[in-house]
Order: sequence, then C-alpha cells, then structure tokens
Amino acid sequence: MSKKVLVLSLALIFAVSGVLAGCGAKSEKDNKLVIGATASPHAEILREVQNDLKDKGIELDIKEFSDYAQLNPALVDKSLDANFFQHQPYLDNYNTENKTDLVAAAQVHYEPLGVYPGKTKALDALADGATIAVPNDTTNEARALLLLESIGLIKVNSNAGLNATVKDITENPKNIKIKELAAEQLARALADVDLAVINGNYALQAGYNAAKDALAKEEAESVAAQTYANIIAVRKGDENKEEIKALVEALKSEKVKKFIEEKYSGSVVPLF
Repeated sequence: MSKKVLVLSLALIFAVSGVLAGCGAKSEKDNKLVIGATASPHAEILREVQNDLKDKGIELDIKEFSDYAQLNPALVDKSLDANFFQHQPYLDNYNTENKTDLVAAAQVHYEPLGVYPGKTKALDALADGATIAVPNDTTNEARALLLLESIGLIKVNSNAGLNATVKDITENPKNIKIKELAAEQLARALADVDLAVINGNYALQAGYNAAKDALAKEEAESVAAQTYANIIAVRKGDENKEEIKALVEALKSEKVKKFIEEKYSGSVVPLF
C-alpha cells in the first residue's frame, strides 16, 4: 500500500469514527432527562420513578432547587428539560410576565395550602391587630387571601380573582396585618407572626402536615384542588417527546399513587 493511500485510509477511518462517536453521544444525551424540582414532595416523588425510567433506557437526572423562582428561567434557557414544582396559575402568570410559552405536560398532585399557628394557637384566639404572613408571589398570595376569606377573617374583592393582593381586601374586621414574605421563608417566620399561610411543599420541608397541623386548609374536593394541581412543565412542543411521555406514564402509576398516599397522609393528594 502506498503512503498516499495509507494516509487517505487513516483519514477515512478517523472520520467514520468521529461520526459514530457523535451519534453515540447524541443517543446518550437524548436518553437523559434533566428535571428541576423543589425538594419535598416533588423531588421525592420523582425519585420513586427513576428506576422505572432506567428500565426504559431513560436516565432521570433530578436537580433540586431551594428557590422555586429559578426553575422556570432554567427551563426557558434549556438548562432543564422539564420542571416539577408549580401549578397552572403560577405558570400562566410567569408566561404572561416573561412572554414565554412553557406548557403543562400533565397534572400530578395537589398540595393544600394551610393556615399554621405561630404565636396564636387557635383561630378563635386571634386578637385584633394580629399579623398573618402570606406568600408574596402573585398567584399564591391571592390563593392565601382567598383561604383567609373562606374562614371568615377577611373579604376580598370578587373581581380580583387569582390576581388579588392586600389592596383588594374590602373588609378586615379584626384589623389583621398581612405580612408578605417569600414562600420559602414562611415556616421560619412562624415564631414572629400569629399565623402563616404556607405552601404545601414548604410546610412539608419544615415538618408540617396540612391534614394534621394546619388550623384550616384548602379541601381536596374544592375547586382549588383542580386549579392548583401541581404540573410537569416543559417548553412548548416537548410535551410530545417520548421521554416526557414516559415520565408522565411512570408518575401516574398505582405505585406512585400509593407512595403519595402513604408518605404524605393527606398533605399531598394524587390527582390520577
């Protein structure tokens, strides 16, 4: 074999090897699904299906976030393939404010928002001028105010709906002071306020159970259970990807339903 032919042959071998290596890398990447989630219950639920997806050739890489406000931006910039932490009104509000088009691939569960005791241990002991802490993000603040309305503490302008803020309180007979805090700070603030309305996931992380520890909560049969269902969110179009479909199928299994019911005892409610 001439030197020229040998050089050409080696070049061809390296070129083919590069193509095959590239194909292999693409295949490996395509079978990896990176999903962001808050720790409890979302990441815990996702870990229940990791092996099920592995059996289907899909590596589920779970990234935990302590600040849920970072999860949608990470999905938009493609650091994540999906996220699991939010309900539809929160996603709708994010899309509107940021001109994005993230979509829900599936509803999974519902976490009742609860009113938890701080310095005041019972609703009928709530004094005039008491302080109640609520989440400060748009949809969860409205949800908290509507829960306080449902137990007779305040009245909210009916036209405000899921955009209600403290400015929409129309009646406040006990002169309650509403303290707006980041959702992840609410459980830690209990010692400094009379009551706090806490998101289900952050209550769980702090060791509270809405079914046992809350003085009042959104009921599972309420409209809120559907309105605030926690979803798997993806970029528009990705809901049809096989990996996403496989994730949804695994999450909506009897195995996961049993896990949720036994582990969370009513503070997380499966919606399938």
